[in-house]
Amino acid sequence: MTAAARDIVIIGGGHNALVTAFYLARKGRKPLVLERRPIVGGCAVTEEFHPGFRCSTLAHAAGPLLPAIAKDMDLARHGLQLIEPAVRLFAPSLDGRALLLHSGVFASTSEIKKFSKRDSANYLELHRALERAAGIVGPLTSHTPPVIEKPSREDIWYFLKVGRKLRGLGKKEMMRLMRWGPMAVADFAAEFFETDLLRAIVAARGIFGAAMGPWSAGSTALLLLRAAADPHPAGSSAFPRGGMGALTSAMAAAAKQAGAEIRTGAEVAQILVKNGAATGVALAGGEEIAARTVVSGADPRRTFLGLLDPVHLPPSFVVKMQHYRSPGTVAKLNLALDALPLFTALHQSPDAVAALAGRIHIGPGIDYLERAFDHSKYGEFSTAPYLDIVIPTLTDPSLAPSGKHVMSVFMQFAPYKLKQGDWAGQRDALRDTIIKTIAEYAPDFPGKILAAQTLTPADLESHYGLTGGHPFHGELSLDQIFTMRPLLGWARYRTPVQGLYMCGSGTHPGNGLTGASGANAAREILRDLR
Repeated sequence: MTAAARDIVIIGGGHNALVTAFYLARKGRKPLVLERRPIVGGCAVTEEFHPGFRCSTLAHAAGPLLPAIAKDMDLARHGLQLIEPAVRLFAPSLDGRALLLHSGVFASTSEIKKFSKRDSANYLELHRALERAAGIVGPLTSHTPPVIEKPSREDIWYFLKVGRKLRGLGKKEMMRLMRWGPMAVADFAAEFFETDLLRAIVAARGIFGAAMGPWSAGSTALLLLRAAADPHPAGSSAFPRGGMGALTSAMAAAAKQAGAEIRTGAEVAQILVKNGAATGVALAGGEEIAARTVVSGADPRRTFLGLLDPVHLPPSFVVKMQHYRSPGTVAKLNLALDALPLFTALHQSPDAVAALAGRIHIGPGIDYLERAFDHSKYGEFSTAPYLDIVIPTLTDPSLAPSGKHVMSVFMQFAPYKLKQGDWAGQRDALRDTIIKTIAEYAPDFPGKILAAQTLTPADLESHYGLTGGHPFHGELSLDQIFTMRPLLGWARYRTPVQGLYMCGSGTHPGNGLTGASGANAAREILRDLR
């Protein structure tokens, strides 16, 4: 069965796809968004995982979304309310001490002073350095990467402006920024701090979701990319009221109001091509939808090696895409709790609840993070993992029954491919390892667990369409960012198939829930359609 021809079809209903749909619709286009799951949102969804307990199933902190996109979509009017706890991050150590980083930088320096006066002063310097770096890197994330071999006049003019801005930092600061990119984030953190716990907190931003450890070259580039959206050294700890699904629900409402149509339960099985141009899509149920333009919000490997017949692509492109790296290293554990766990490091705290309202970092030192990564290199999950945790019910009690809590845990490192066995046989062992690790800091924690949902890298692929279980649609390494995302020569959201575009996290800048990839793609699509 063939449906009536559509103006534009967008594959997938993740946050970038919804941003693309909004901007296309706002310019008078009529995009149709096709989402395989019953709800839109991709990695940003809120789902019930135990009766009465709801959670941000995958991503649990809000991006942050670029302010210009939030303003254009008027998300507040569509119900989005962001909660920003005063304490952004709580990091306990096994010796019973804890480091609290506040949204207010000066409040953080007072906490750091308990560990090191030198680090307290340098924390301000790091924050200012990241703000200066964000002033350079930030605008690049909202710009289409140039064609290196033949940049346009617009590209040349834009990068001349960036160059002037870079020189405006001064020679010393300019050289620092250029030197930082290829560095291991462990070395970067060591330039500012002597406290191992603080170094690990900073370094974690350069390895989160990546197949890299703190001593991996180029991990500082990932930190700087993330700092472009939020230069706070601790990263973002903003949570939408109602979970991450509230963010994408507001985006969907904005897109529909602008004129987009969204269909759920509509899995695209194939992108249709004729004479080198996209002509529509075929759904898993057999329905064909003709379209003049097709936009894929799926990851690059799924798009080019799964939805497309390789015969429509240049052989060299196919070979390069086969080597595009998307090895997932992240697992997720969602827990229903009978009560709040008691962390040893907060035993004497006058306000333990406030301390736990942001993100909780389990990773007490650089070597600890590196050893956690070492396991994954050899096909094993870490027995002492790095954890990024939130307890969203502390600021949003609506997610659980009265007096109960939800805990959301990102675990690294858990490789997509295991050396022995498969994830079906290792699921319980993974869950028990995460629980045991948290119990080292909160001994009463295991006794307060009512239920657990364990999501392995294999689940991230099968349930959420993330090839290799990679949350960012592919590694954000030096050879897969900017003009090389996803491949050199194909970083401008277009593809070798005429009328087929990419808008997901596998395109520049491809990091987190900023929405930049979706907005950039829409701009290029509209330019071609004009």
